[in-house]
This record gives sequence, C-alpha cells and structure tokens, in this order.
Amino acid sequence: QLQLVESGGGLVQPGGSLRLSCVLSGFSLDYYAIGWFRQAPGKEREGVLCISKSGYITTYLDSVKGRFTVSRDNAKNTVYLQMNSLKPEDTAIYSCAVDNARCPALPTPVLFGPWGQGTQVTVSS
Repeated sequence: QLQLVESGGGLVQPGGSLRLSCVLSGFSLDYYAIGWFRQAPGKEREGVLCISKSGYITTYLDSVKGRFTVSRDNAKNTVYLQMNSLKPEDTAIYSCAVDNARCPALPTPVLFGPWGQGTQVTVSS
C-alpha cells in the first residue's frame, strides 16, 4: 500500500525553524519526485517546493525563497522540508505528495498523488 506520512509540525515563534519529514512506504523514493504543499484556513492549497528524482529543486512560492529548502534521503525513503525564519503567514497544514521523476513547472495538485495526511505548522508568539 502506497503511503506518505508527514511529521515535525508544531507551534513555533516567528523567526524560528522547523524541519518536516515525509516518510514513504510501499514504494521506493528512488524513482519519484516529491512536492510539498500547504493549506491555510480558508485558503486554497498552494505548492511550496518540489524535489525531483535527481534532486533538482523547484520553488513554487516566492515568499519562501531563501527561507525554505527541501532535501531527500533515498536510503531512508524520506524527504525533508527545512523551514527557517518562519513567519505567521506560514501557518498552514503542510502535506507531501508524489509525482513522476520530474517536478512539474506549475504545482497543479491533480498531478500529484498519493498524498500524506498533513502536519500542522503554527507560527505565533
């Protein structure tokens, strides 16, 4: 069974950092790209970053450039989202999802799947 499980979310003060993990089971990470998305209350889901099979990173959100990065550890079947200098507007449920080997130019959710259940990130003082 293909499954993705996110973890690492929580409450953090503005300016703080969090590292989210996306653990894959039921298939090998070696052959896939992984996208990170987020959805804030009352807002549409938006693509954040994507890492391709080869490790190439596509950043979809200008607001996270220089603050967020993504990495992968194929041996652990895990993808990480490192978030630094967090802001209140980063508050959302963060989810990871599978795509083919290459990340799409646009973070169209229907191109991704399966999805994890998400992990809550709250940035507040």
